This record gives sequence, C-alpha cells and structure tokens, in this order.
Amino acid sequence: MRRLWLIFSQAVTVAMAMLFVVATLKPQWLSLEGRGPPILSESVSVRMAPLPASAASSPQATTAAAPATLPVAFTGYHAAAQTASPAVVSVTARKSGGRRPSAGDPGMRPFFDRDPHQLQIGVGSGVIVSPEGVLLTNNHVVEGATEIDVRLSDGREARATVVGTDPETDLAVLRITLDKLPSVTLGRSELLRVGDVVLAIGNPFNVGQTVTSGIVSALGRQGLGLSTFESFIQTDAAINPGNSGGALVDVNGHLVGINTAIFSRSGGSQGIGFAIPVDLAQSVMEGLLRDGQVRRGWLGVEPRELTPDLVENLKLPIRSGVLITAVLQDGPASRGGLRPGDVVVSVAGQSVATTSELLNSVAALTPGEVARIGVQRGDRALELSLEVVQRPRQLRRPR
Repeated sequence: MRRLWLIFSQAVTVAMAMLFVVATLKPQWLSLEGRGPPILSESVSVRMAPLPASAASSPQATTAAAPATLPVAFTGYHAAAQTASPAVVSVTARKSGGRRPSAGDPGMRPFFDRDPHQLQIGVGSGVIVSPEGVLLTNNHVVEGATEIDVRLSDGREARATVVGTDPETDLAVLRITLDKLPSVTLGRSELLRVGDVVLAIGNPFNVGQTVTSGIVSALGRQGLGLSTFESFIQTDAAINPGNSGGALVDVNGHLVGINTAIFSRSGGSQGIGFAIPVDLAQSVMEGLLRDGQVRRGWLGVEPRELTPDLVENLKLPIRSGVLITAVLQDGPASRGGLRPGDVVVSVAGQSVATTSELLNSVAALTPGEVARIGVQRGDRALELSLEVVQRPRQLRRPR
C-alpha cells in the first residue's frame, strides 16, 4: 500500500512539473482555440458600430474578433434634434395699430409696443411640413398680422403668405418660396403613450432655436379654454413664450405636435405645456389647402355636461350623455325635432358622454348629410334625423 502511494505521489509531481514547463515555454499548447464558448447564466450581445474606413484598412483592424459584449453608453437625443431642427423656423409677425388682444398670452411672447399708433412685433415659431414651403404654426402667432417674416435655422429669410387659419384649433398654414427647403416627417400622435420621450423645438424669447426634452405627461387634455376643439398633448418639456407654433417631436425626430401654450404663474415654463396633436393639425392643414377652410358639421345647440344631480332632478333612466340646454331657432337641430332638455346619447351610431365628444362627433360629420342622433327625452329613447350644415366660422376664443 505504501509502495502504491509513493508511485502515485511521484507521478503527480512529475505531471505538475511537466505542466509548469509547458505553460512557461509553450503556452499556446494550452489554448482553448476551437472549443465552444463558455456557458453563462445570462449573455448580452451588443453589435458595435462599424470602424471608420481609415481604421478598417490598418493592420491592427485585420485582427478584429467576434462582437464585443461591452455596454453602450446612452448619448442623448441628438439624432432626433438634428433630424427635425432644420425644419423649425422663427416667425416674426408685424401688426400696425391697436393693442393686440392676446398680448399677455402665456403661449406667445407679448407684443412689445403697446402704443396703438406704433408697429407691434411678436415672435413665435413654425414648422416646415412640405418641401414646397408649407408651414404650420399657431393662429395666435399670426392673427391680424400685416407682415409675416420667416427665418430658417440656416440663416435664410423669406416673407410668408397666409394660406388659411383655423381659430377654433388655433392653427394657421403659411407658405414661403425658397429653394431646397428642409421639411419634417409627420408622425402619428395617436401612437403616443404617457411617458414617451419628446423634444420641444422653437425660438423661446427670441434667443434663437432651442431644443428641450421631456416626456408626454398626459393625452387628450380638454376643457382648458384655449380653443374650441381641444385634445392636447401635455408635456413637461420646457415651452416658453416664443415656442408657440414650434415642433414637438418624438425620439425619431418625427413631428407629433404643434406647441401652443403653457400653464404658468410666472410667464415662463413650469413643467406644464400643451401641444396640438399632429393628426388634428394635418387634418386642418389639408382642409385649408384644399378648400381654404375647414369643413365641419354643425347642429346649432348649446350642450352641457350631464351631472348626477341633473340625472336625479330630471328623473332620467340613463347616467351618461350630454344635456341640451338651448336649441338655435330654425337651426338644423330645431328643424330635426331636438328640444331643450333632451339628452344626446349618440351621434351617427357613436355614443357620446361629454360635451367635447359631442362637439367632435358633430364636427366630424359632412355638411349636407343626414345624421342619426340618439336622444333620451324623459323616459323615452328616440332617434332623430338631422340635416347637418357647415359650421359657421368662429372667432378665436379668449386664451
């Protein structure tokens, strides 16, 4: 037994000595080349950016091995900013005589000259949406202006003409004539989600083009009294006076909104800004370019939210709908049999529960067509047929 133990000990000693000699003199003999990769509990493969042409042609580049698994540092949203910024312009509107009603509007830099006999100047922003020179901006930026000048980020300037305005959404479409104009790609605001990163690009306080970042704080904001048709994107990206009409873009640099106003007690950004969704802006723009106006349906009623107290007082068997408090004499609703005290529950088969939903549903109807309106009158459910007419042009609501 002792003899076997001695033989084993000597064999191990000789083997260790040989291994030491090989590891010292011929380490390549111990290489793992040709073997499979080690099995890890979790592996992450990151594709590295290709080397520049100059580096790829060097002798060292020929020794490149398999893709590395190193973490990639976040470098910001410069690609989105570089994509969208060339299409965002500064808009200078001049108006002679009279004090501008919206001079204190937090969504736009006030006109400086308050003397009614002097020239008034206001500065906002705009977005080029077509290489042919079509721009989107806010109506309150250019409202009543006699001259509108546009300055691009590359320093070029041009005099703009007004294609059309829509005070009820606070949008305006302008046109400029220059060669090789940049334009932004239109995104889809309906795909936005609360928490998505967005960038606001504009000309705050006329300091020059500025990019700020934030997230989508809320969607479908209504009842703010900024315009008739409201479904705003709320963001905490810094928006200041002068940003009105500028771009709200996603991380791809695609336009998702037109910045229009802020909620502020100081006049500057306090983290609550509002933008008009690009889906709505595109619809308005197409109507103005095609017809010179936005065609919307109209019934001629005064709606009111249906509260639990009203439901109880009117002894209604329903809990959702829009109460009609007044009907325009000889208007479409009056001719179709709609009465004050009726509760509208659906328009063209789509249920409505708020005044905004009723307004938007009716506006979406085509003037001249007959629409089916679901109504609750006391304890009776009715369906009326009303001929829709073109909505009269409204003045901009006080902001």
